[in-house]
Amino acid sequence: MRFVRCKFARLFAVSLLLLLSCGVYSFKGSLAPHLKTVAVPLFENRTAEFGIAEELTDALIDEFTRDNSLKIADRSSADVLIEGVIVRVNDRAGAFDQRERVQDLKVYITVKIKCVDQVKRQVMWEERITQWGSYDPAGGPDARLDGIAEAIDKISQEVLNKTVSGW
Repeated sequence: MRFVRCKFARLFAVSLLLLLSCGVYSFKGSLAPHLKTVAVPLFENRTAEFGIAEELTDALIDEFTRDNSLKIADRSSADVLIEGVIVRVNDRAGAFDQRERVQDLKVYITVKIKCVDQVKRQVMWEERITQWGSYDPAGGPDARLDGIAEAIDKISQEVLNKTVSGW
């Protein structure tokens, strides 16, 4: 009986140690302490794709809101400013069937983004980001919009990670 209690106590101790060491991971610790707010003004759209600037801007704001590392603020009072230009949206065949018909298409979105620390007045990072979303060409215009939404989600996640990670 004593052996069982001792074994149980060791198992409990190891389990507790593992539980305590596996806390919630967050990028919050990577941010400079003076950075608490972010502004994401409407992106510029240099493509013929209607409404994409609003979609991307909204997705970025939603991503930062969900993450909660930086609070959304007005451009004039924010510690971090994220500005961007959508420079390209294009569709390419992704996969073909045995008869060489297109099975799925990929819509690629390229965005030029600059992230500025407005407190220290320096560029934190600046980059061209290209992401894609796939869709079934037989699905019509709504399927393509789903592909665009997928690409926008990937871009917003990448921007968030680059901004709050400090890498």
